[in-house]
Amino acid sequence: MAEATNMAAWQMAVGNRPLFHSLLFHSDRGVQYACSAFREQLEGMPVVQSMSRKGNCWDNAVAESFFKTMKTEMVYHHKFTTMAEAKLAVFEYIEGWYNRKRKHSALGYLTPCQS
Repeated sequence: MAEATNMAAWQMAVGNRPLFHSLLFHSDRGVQYACSAFREQLEGMPVVQSMSRKGNCWDNAVAESFFKTMKTEMVYHHKFTTMAEAKLAVFEYIEGWYNRKRKHSALGYLTPCQS
């Protein structure tokens, strides 16, 4: 199940922001990233897959920082009653707020969509 969710998210991301340049795809060593079905999706694309060292959270600091931010800004302020409600809230946070309106100091106070 995790693999299917992960692959759907990847397909949506590439559909919304086509790859014109090389991309480094960094993740932890979770089965959803290491499985052959996901790795096959990356074949033929300008993507280099990178994985953290086992047990080293510092390798994935950018992703860990994002999830902390999302939890602090959105998750902890809601009580979700269904999985569908939680999925929609995460989608709306990322696509409606984080990527389009939230300014990021690391991007010179631009949004990811503006950078």
